Amino acid sequence: MKFNAKIAVAGVVLASFTAVNVAATEWNVSVWGKRRAFTEHVEKLAELVSAKTNGEFTLNVSYGTLSKNTENLDGISFGAFEMAQFCAGYHPDKNPSITVLELPFMGVGSLEEEIAVSQAIYNHPAVVKDLARWNAKLLMPSPLPQYNIVGVGEAPSKVADFAGMRVRATGGIGEALKTVGAVPTSMSATEVRQALDSGVINAVSFAPHAHMSFGTVEAAKWWTTNLNPGTVNCPVVVNTDAFASLSTEHKEALSSSVDEALAYYVDYYNNQTMAAWGPKLTERGIESVTFSAAELASFKEQAAGPVHSAWITKMNDRGLPAQELYDLVLSTLAK
Repeated sequence: MKFNAKIAVAGVVLASFTAVNVAATEWNVSVWGKRRAFTEHVEKLAELVSAKTNGEFTLNVSYGTLSKNTENLDGISFGAFEMAQFCAGYHPDKNPSITVLELPFMGVGSLEEEIAVSQAIYNHPAVVKDLARWNAKLLMPSPLPQYNIVGVGEAPSKVADFAGMRVRATGGIGEALKTVGAVPTSMSATEVRQALDSGVINAVSFAPHAHMSFGTVEAAKWWTTNLNPGTVNCPVVVNTDAFASLSTEHKEALSSSVDEALAYYVDYYNNQTMAAWGPKLTERGIESVTFSAAELASFKEQAAGPVHSAWITKMNDRGLPAQELYDLVLSTLAK
């Protein structure tokens, strides 16, 4: 009887242990570079999800070890990992619907506005359908401020001086720079510093955190303070099958943590990244290039209308409700 009792107790303990293991969920998350402002919401999300589930749902954030950043969407499509971050401009033909968020001179003035317009677009049925082709569910944006340019060689004194300049610029920013004669080049952020040092490119369009994280500010001789042509859109997505397989409790833990993770990100970017940016420029003795209001107005006139119209025409031809998506961005900003 004593022996049987011991077996019974052991069985209960084993069953309990097995139940805990079955309930536990572990996701791999593919990002790139190193931990920086751009990934702080992903790190915060992992922290919140683990706390809400008592460690039963964990997000393992990997920097460049699971996939190239330009292949993260592909990895999501066949389930190589459960969550990933990517930028629309890396492969616009794979995610055409969200490239509306990369059009130049759309009037986004803050990280909060970038979050609002991104979430509005992410929730549009045509966008949901577009990303579903890759088995991807849009979870949250990675809001970035307006881009500006650092470069080597002689600093531009007017927008026309960008003519012939080889600039690392993706998406709508690249299209805008084309209108003033620049030669935009698309490459992974991790390749940019080497390209700048070797003379393959003359300048780089990045947000402040990326200029610091990828070392372009270390090589730069000048930077533009107010060009502000636009930004890039870099969503965090999850594999739809992995999301569907989550328990109700784990789905809630993940979904309910998004807003808090984004709020943390905005605070971090505004109060830590931007606080470090100005002193870094001063420390390096980098020349500031500030364009006149007339120069900027001329640049916007050349770039905004033609690039926007071309995008609408191209996306209509692909069967997307382009004007509707475009208007959704504007109406969201107008609220």
